[in-house]
Order: sequence, then C-alpha cells, then structure tokens
Amino acid sequence: MDEIYRFEPYEPEGDIDLTDPEFYLNRELSEMEFQRRVLHEALDDRQPLLGRVRFLSLFTKNMDEFFMKRVGGLKQQIDADVTEQTVDGRTPKQQLADVLRKARPMFRAQASCYLNEIRGALAEAGIAVREYEELTDDQQRRMREYFEQSVLPTLTPLAFDPAHPFPFISNLSLSLAVVTRRDADDDPTFTRVKIPQNRPRLVELSAGEYVLLEEVIRSNLDLLFPNVEVVDTTMFRLTRNAEVRRNEEVAEDLIDMIQEVIEQRRFATVVRLEVEEGAPKPVTDLLTSQLNLSEEEVFRLPGPLDYRELMSLTDLDRPDLKLDPWRPQLHPRLEHGDQRPDVLGENPRSIFSEIRRDDILLHHPYHAFDDTVQRFLEEAASDPDVLAIKAAIYRTASDSKVIQSLIDAAENGKQVAVMVELKARFDEQNNLEWVRRLEEEGIHVAYGTIGLKTHTKTALVVREEADGVQLYSHVATGNYHSETAKGYVDLGLLTADRDIGQDLVKVFNFFTGPSLDEQFRKLLIAPVTMRREFTDCIRREAEHAQNGDGGRIVAKVNGLEDPEMVEELYRASMAGVDIDLVVRDICRLRPGLDGISENVTVHSVVDRFLEHSRIFYFENAGDPEWYLGSADWMTRNLDKRVEAITPVEDRDIREQLRFILELCLNDNRKRWTMNADGTYDQRHPADGEPVVQMQRILMEQAASAHGRDGTRGMPATHHAAPGELLVAPRDEESEDADAPSEIPVAKDGGAVESPPAETGDAVASAGHGGDDEMPRVMRENPDRWYVPDSDHYAYAVRTPGGERKYRKTRQATVSLLERYY
Repeated sequence: MDEIYRFEPYEPEGDIDLTDPEFYLNRELSEMEFQRRVLHEALDDRQPLLGRVRFLSLFTKNMDEFFMKRVGGLKQQIDADVTEQTVDGRTPKQQLADVLRKARPMFRAQASCYLNEIRGALAEAGIAVREYEELTDDQQRRMREYFEQSVLPTLTPLAFDPAHPFPFISNLSLSLAVVTRRDADDDPTFTRVKIPQNRPRLVELSAGEYVLLEEVIRSNLDLLFPNVEVVDTTMFRLTRNAEVRRNEEVAEDLIDMIQEVIEQRRFATVVRLEVEEGAPKPVTDLLTSQLNLSEEEVFRLPGPLDYRELMSLTDLDRPDLKLDPWRPQLHPRLEHGDQRPDVLGENPRSIFSEIRRDDILLHHPYHAFDDTVQRFLEEAASDPDVLAIKAAIYRTASDSKVIQSLIDAAENGKQVAVMVELKARFDEQNNLEWVRRLEEEGIHVAYGTIGLKTHTKTALVVREEADGVQLYSHVATGNYHSETAKGYVDLGLLTADRDIGQDLVKVFNFFTGPSLDEQFRKLLIAPVTMRREFTDCIRREAEHAQNGDGGRIVAKVNGLEDPEMVEELYRASMAGVDIDLVVRDICRLRPGLDGISENVTVHSVVDRFLEHSRIFYFENAGDPEWYLGSADWMTRNLDKRVEAITPVEDRDIREQLRFILELCLNDNRKRWTMNADGTYDQRHPADGEPVVQMQRILMEQAASAHGRDGTRGMPATHHAAPGELLVAPRDEESEDADAPSEIPVAKDGGAVESPPAETGDAVASAGHGGDDEMPRVMRENPDRWYVPDSDHYAYAVRTPGGERKYRKTRQATVSLLERYY
C-alpha cells in the first residue's frame, strides 16, 4: 500500500537530482571498509598481543562470511545475466571486479602482519609457532610418531586420475594438494588430502611451543604415499557460495525447505580459491579449471591460509598479553531490589515488581545476560501468577537456557508460544534442532513468515495480578543468546507499559495468524509502520530547521544502506539539520558533500566488543524523541523483516542513552570518521588531551554501579558526555538543577570556566571566515557565539537562559542564533 506521510520532504533550491549515483557509496565496498577497520585492530601495535591475534582470526571469519554471502550473491546475479545497476551505478560484474581488487591487498596485509610482526612478537613472549624445519631432531621424531599414530588413520587421500573423478572439496576446509608419480616417465597424479578438522591445528611441541598440523602432515607424506615420489605440495582452501535459496511460495514445508538449503550449500558454486604463494602453475590451473574459477578469483598468499584457529591462543593463561578481563555486572536495580512492598503488596525482590515500578534499561555486555534477560524468563516460567510467555528467537546458543526456560514454563502449565526464525543464516541447523525440541515438549512453535524474516528481539509475559492482567515486555537490539551477549553491545528495555505490551500481542498474533495489523499504539513495526514513522521523524527535523527551531538527529545503527533513507537524510542536511550517524559497517551515504551533506558526520566504533545496539534521537524543536530496537536503516530491515523499535519515554533511561551516544561522538581512541569517498580516518587524542574510549568508560561505569542502590544501570556521568542532547523538553531541562550543564570540556577533562576568546572579530583568525562572508546574524551578535575548544563542535551559542548549545556547522549555528535572537 502507498505510505501516507505527515510531513512533506524538504525541497532544496536548484536542480539537484538526489538519485544521482554519485551521491551513493557501494554496499559491498562499504562493508569491506568495515573489514579494513577490523583488520586495523590486528595491525595496531597499541593493542595487547593476543588481542591482535584475536582480530587476525576475526578478520578471516568475517571475510569468509563476506565471500560466502555477498560475493556468492554477485556471482549468482552474473550467472543469471543480471545487468541492472545498483543505486551507485554498478553492475554485478563491476561490483565483483571492484571487490576482488580491493580484497587482495587486505589479505596480503593480514599475512604480512602475522609473518613480520605477530609471529615474532609471540615467540619473544614465549609462544612460538615453529616452522617444521626449525624443529630439533627429537621434536621431528615425536611429530612423526604423533602423525603415524593420531593423524594418519584419519586421513583419506583422494586421487584425480582416469580411474577417479575430481574429489569433492568442502567449504572452508584446508587442503593439501599432493603431486606424485611412481616412475620418472609416468604422468604426475594429483591427490587432495584434507587437513582434519577434528585434530588440533596448533600441535603442541612443549609448553608455549607449537607447529601447524598441515606442516606435520606435509613433512611426513612418505608414510601416506609409500613407494611413490612426492613431486610437489601446495596448501589450498576454497570458499563456496552460501546464497542458496528456494522459493518459499512454492515450498510445501518450510522445515524441509531449510534442510534442503543446508544440504545444497555443501555443493554450491566456488567463489574463492586461496593457495599458498609459489604454488606450481599446473596445480592452480587444475584447480581453477575443475572448480570453474577465473584467475581473478585466485588469491596467492604467503603464510598460513586460515587464521581462525589462532583464536585458541587467546585462551592461554597469559593476562600480560591481553586486555583486562571483563565480567558482566549485575544490574543495580535487579541486584538489590527495593525492599518496600510495591503498590500491590508483591514480593519486593520480584523482577516484575521492579519493572512495574519503573522501566529498566539493560546494556550488554556491561550487564550480565543471565541475571537480567535470563532471570526475566526464568521467573516467568516458575511464577504461579504468570499465564503466558511469548518469545521471538532469531539466534540462540546451542545449549540455550532461554529455550530451557520456555520448556520449564510449559511444564508448569503456562501458555507458551515461540517464534523461531529458521532462515537465520548459518544458524538454520541449530534453530531446526530447537524447533524439534520445543515441539516435543508440546510448545506451539511458529517457524517464520513467507517472504519475511522475523528479526525482532522481543518477549512478552502475561501475568495475573491484584488489579488485573498485566503485560511485561522485553524489547531489545540483540538476540536471546547468552554467548554473544558477552561480546556484542546490545540494549534491552524491560517495561510494564501497557501500550507496548498490547502492540507485542499483535506482533505475536501475526506469527501464528494470517496477517499483520497495521495500527500500533507505540511500537514502530516493520514492514508496516517503521519506514513511514522514521521518514516522518527526519522530515519533521528538516521542517524545524527551516522554521528556525534547529534540527538535530543522532542515530546509532549497524548499517545505513536504504537509498530512500539516505535521500531523506540528504534533504534534512540541506535544510540545515545537524546529523551525526554512528554506523558500525555499511553506509551508502557520503558525508561532507558541499551543498548536500556538509551537516552530516558519519562515525564508526570498532573495539573489543562488537557494536550491535540501535539508538535513535530526534530533537524535535526541544521536545526530543528517543527510540531503540532491532532494526537498522537498511532495506531488508524496513521492508523484508519483522522488526520492532520502541520509543523510550522514561527520562532516566533517556539519560543513559544520551550518555552512550555522547561517548560515541567523543571517543578519540576507537572511533573513526568517514570521508566523502567512503574511506575512514581514526581519531586520536590531541597533545595533552585525555583518552576517551567509550567501551572502557562503560565498563568502568557498570563496575562502579555494582553494589550500589540506584535507578540506573550505570551512573551515566563523565566529562566526555557533556549533556548536549536533550532528554526532556528544553524548558523542563533548563529548570532542572539535576540536568547536566551544557558546558565545554577542557583538555584536562574539567569544565572550561569561560569560553575562549574566538568570538566576533577573532573568528577569522581561527579559520571560520571573515566579516565579508559571515552571515548577518553572526556579525550582529558577536558576543552570543564563539568557537569552543572541541574536536567535535565548531561553534557554541549562548542562550538567553545562560546555557550553551553546540553545533558542528555554520548553518546550524545561524539557525540557532536566529531562533534565540
């Protein structure tokens, strides 16, 4: 159906076509820029050594998935003769060529980092990964015994000759190509030997000393190939396409369809071949011809071909080579509980009693998943007053306590309904197994929706209480997954808001019923209302800016890919809205384009935890709106998935969200800012400036809140979060003595008692233009604005009430001055 918007789009002056491909970055190349930032964490010698090893491994894992999903999808389009251009003007063939060209130096940089820096540093630290030739005679003897006794029986050499077809080679498996011949006059024979995945890749020689399994195998091939000459050996590894799909509309059974997809993925098209540098041409020619690969899809690399197993080194007991360990904290609200009986005389330690008093914001991994989300479900399962529990599962742990809680609830006589998304990529098998387990327990399970993925992270508890049936909701940005909750940054709102609960009732009814309601009280639900509501929020900011009421948007998302949202943000920027976008990876928008996006700054934070939370702030002319939830600004989230975004109305929780966003924008250790061409620059502290590292500060905050009574999960006060964003209507904030004062931050972390001298006439020397080009309102009010000592804000305005407001651009400053004066 056609969307009906409350606000019209801003129409800029002049003839500007905002659909022009020059205004959009390519999705695949943007994701690769994110992977470059991940790789940088391995290259950065400021990291502890085993932290660098961890990121070497993560880069391999991430790029494997990128080739399986994104490169596999491009090859499918090429094979289907798709020539349609993306919004940035590239055909699938052009995208594939650009991706392969960009990936090659990244892989070589990874290999160089390991060979020239990390391997030597590990050895100096007492963790040596030896070349086989470096082993002593005794070590080689022991490795030969180990090979003969523990490895050789697991190997199955597969020859390719007139009597044997070319062997099947599984996805991401590490293989050794062995070329042999019986006599000097015989033709050579190609044999593939799979490096066994059920044997340790790092074979321990002694404490802190290892050799790679493939080198043990390679150096003892005479035991595997007796009576023949081993002419040559080559390590290789291939990647297969994971974009195997079936038409859901014609599938008779969704479970059968998913099982077929999993099986077909094993035999899918090869999209990448990695071979060790110096591989003989006859071997690579044979592999490329048999696997139907072009030369561009072959990556010749020095060193190990697969760094994933190096992750095991991070489990060593070497705290001197790691970041300080982090243990997620108890949430203060749930640690103590208010000892006063609540209004209904309930148990004051009940999580439901605490939620009913006030909403609770959970912030993982700073707050422990087991003691918050898991406790919510466990208490619901055992509480005699709970009538029903409903949950949407996208990904969960293989030994999920979440699932066990739902099973316990059913055994205790609760009505339990679970939506398990079978199409969660690479988790299909795990989810299938949980579906079978739940159904065996008599629990009603919905598998998914035709044409849509269920990506919403929501749970609903229905409870009988003295004043009637009450609804308790959990709306979150992350999965019900106890393991990823230790390494992914996510938010969750626990609330007794009845409107949110009623909205979730509609969403869960959709999972088992025939249609999705199009009217919701508070939640923004994709694919029915979310796009419209976000578009209206952006357009409203543009209208405020044009009316002289300012305009401010801050959004923290994982990806910004949807062309329509990008165009709306361009229009808002052209209207004078000040926009900060914290985008973890994919971003199509080009910031800093003259006349288009000079009011937009794009940031990205890459640190020890994966940033996964989504937060949205719209200033709304001083009456701010805050949101959090599961959706990014990507077409798939807005149009092709079931997603839930909740408004945040509790002022105390808004304070915590403000704190998070402002730390993001002021991080000078792990934050990157994007250039108009899609490249990024990492931020660094200026001379004498304190380091601001968001994740470290949030850990400190959560730890400091542990053991204290309070309403917040963390204090949410720090000099790097000056309180520029609003948590309440502006007139209320100015009257609230407890609200953080909007003051600049000095380089020593303290407050600047008086503004710098760059006011009025002094501004030209600061590089902000002279009188001739300065807007009239700035020339006429030289004492009401100045240039603050800030890396983030270019201007500050003194308000009639004595506050200070900060803006990044001259246009936004002019709008603010015109509004006040």
